[in-house]
Amino acid sequence: MNSNAAGGGIALKEAAPENPENTATRKDDAPKDPLGFLPLDGAAKQAANWIAVALGVWLLLNGVGMIGDGFKMVAGDQAKELFSFAENPFVGLAIGVVATAIIQSSSTTTSIVVGMIAGGLPLSIAVPMLFGANMGTSVTSTLVALGLAGNKTQFKNGFSMATVHDFFNLIAILIFFPLEIFTGFLSRTASAIAPSLSGQGEGVVAGAFEAIGDGLDTITEPLVALAGSLVSPLGDMWGGIVLSIVGIALILWSIQFIGNLLNALLVGKAQEILYAALGKNSFVGLLSGAVITTLVQSSSTTTALTVPLAASGKFEVRTLFPFVVGANIGTTVTGLIAAFAVSGADAEAAMAGALVHTLFNVCAAAVILGIPFMSKLPPAGSDWLAGLAVKNKLYVFLWIGGVFFAIPILAVFISNALT
Repeated sequence: MNSNAAGGGIALKEAAPENPENTATRKDDAPKDPLGFLPLDGAAKQAANWIAVALGVWLLLNGVGMIGDGFKMVAGDQAKELFSFAENPFVGLAIGVVATAIIQSSSTTTSIVVGMIAGGLPLSIAVPMLFGANMGTSVTSTLVALGLAGNKTQFKNGFSMATVHDFFNLIAILIFFPLEIFTGFLSRTASAIAPSLSGQGEGVVAGAFEAIGDGLDTITEPLVALAGSLVSPLGDMWGGIVLSIVGIALILWSIQFIGNLLNALLVGKAQEILYAALGKNSFVGLLSGAVITTLVQSSSTTTALTVPLAASGKFEVRTLFPFVVGANIGTTVTGLIAAFAVSGADAEAAMAGALVHTLFNVCAAAVILGIPFMSKLPPAGSDWLAGLAVKNKLYVFLWIGGVFFAIPILAVFISNALT
């Protein structure tokens, strides 16, 4: 990859701070440990935290299974008919944007959609929702930057850094959403890879992943089956609705719980990776952002590390931009983990859905960062918007309200009216 992409090598306004922790997350601002109440320290505390992470992942996988079973109870063989209102891809895209902007986690949206695919939701309806999830999650970074509103210079730099994520995702959708609609490029590619990863294909690779899937199914089936038996007296409709709601609640809670734990465990390591990558080329920044987000299971953490650096004026947005793009890729790992928990006839489709999200972000990174003139567009757009926001904070609320809520909701009404 060209080292000048997205600004190429590091662009400093002045030398890097001697102690970089002063410009990012200070010790006093360290993430709160969810198990901080336990009277443990040292190795015992570390062990307890990692056991809790494993428990959180187990609950996440159970939540996906409950959504799948609940959706099957409600929809039966009529999943496509039930979601006929979302057959228009623009409606699916809008649903993904708004839902993710509300819950502020694309990992959660992706896990829920994977569960729905396991319950029979057609991939053609699910894919636009996954595209929308990518856009909706960037509202978090925009909200983070509002904390800098008291200082004009810091706010301009920080808001520009935050909204570069928005502009990247918008450009990615403008390129790949039409391509997917007209050619099915991403879903076809994902569907070709999915049999091996879901254990439904043939050969050594498929056999290995089948063993993983069977193992996950073994440890999640008891709780999912118990939950199903408890709601069965309510009938298929209401029982399925309750089971799906419980599954969604489990996913929401477990992803936040896992993220908080991993933040407490690894935020120091995440900072080390970020600072080690500063001064390298765009590919190193991209890879570092992906690794950081995979480690802490939260793209918001990557944003929290980069926004203060940009706000301080030490580093330009185009230098930090690749880290945010990498975060987009890293956050798709949760969906892939969720897909491994799906077994049976719908396992392949669920894996294909998770892979679409990953492929979309990998391809978007390759095109936008890899083509020099394309790599300049997101930083230029965010700088323009930040200039407006400094003059009048109303532009901030118009941007958030318009891009993440009003325009998607309006698109749903227009699409339904036309059809």
